[in-house]
Amino acid sequence: MSGTAHMERELTSQPETWRSAAELAAAGVPLPGAGRRVAVVGCGTSWFMAQSYAALREKAGLGVTDAFAASEALLGADREYDAVVAITRSGTTTEVLRLLRAVRGRVPTVTVLGAPGTPAAEISDDTVQLPFADELSVVQTRFATSALALLRAHLGEDLSAAVRDAEEALTAPVRQEWVDAEQFTFLGTGWTVGLAHEAALKMREASQSWTESYPAMEYRHGPIAIAAPGRVTWLLGASPDGLEAEVMRTGARFVHHGQRDPLAELVLVQRVALERARARGLDPDAPRSLTRSVMLDDAS
Repeated sequence: MSGTAHMERELTSQPETWRSAAELAAAGVPLPGAGRRVAVVGCGTSWFMAQSYAALREKAGLGVTDAFAASEALLGADREYDAVVAITRSGTTTEVLRLLRAVRGRVPTVTVLGAPGTPAAEISDDTVQLPFADELSVVQTRFATSALALLRAHLGEDLSAAVRDAEEALTAPVRQEWVDAEQFTFLGTGWTVGLAHEAALKMREASQSWTESYPAMEYRHGPIAIAAPGRVTWLLGASPDGLEAEVMRTGARFVHHGQRDPLAELVLVQRVALERARARGLDPDAPRSLTRSVMLDDAS
């Protein structure tokens, strides 16, 4: 199976994997409870999901929650974290393994994992395994969103509306102007900033597209200069007052489906990335210069 087949099959399975993730959370998982100071880490897509979870958990009043790229995490004793949550699809990413080893015996760790029986499971104090969301495509879709669905459900969210929105996003039209667009900028606010970063990454990985991403309010502070006819500014989540009018004045296309759950909106972006890859004769199951897991030669 090749030629975008894995990515297409995996991204279309997301409503079901989100349901499974929510059921798993309801059954009980060893994620940090209220009042715990938590650091959430990951690499690439998993880091962006960590950003979204951190914003949601802290806004919910459940405790200080910071997100870090695993390679840059500040986890010294003076930070006084009660737990580290690591997110990794493969369980073999070098930077995540190094971090888990570095805090072992000092800070309790729990890893949200796609592939069981991998090194991350062996060196974590606890794991939450999502084998039903693991993937064959190099370009991540369902593992990342299912991990965030699990985390949202653990925070007490009812995901039934998000699942329905994802089902709708799988049948929504993919406009030709999106397939043909010269450039995309993705924006978010609060927990959807991480989703915006992930949307941009999906476009780059799958279709080698020119994409950028920013917090929505920061877009006005310089990046809006890139907006122009033939380009798209796509907002995930709530829209700051006046933003749409400012983008429209540039001649760029403003895309905002405000009634759709932002995680489900990411599913639509994944579909656009897939169609842009097809239009360019690219295979996101095996994108240029990328592998399923980054394992450095000097891993320790």
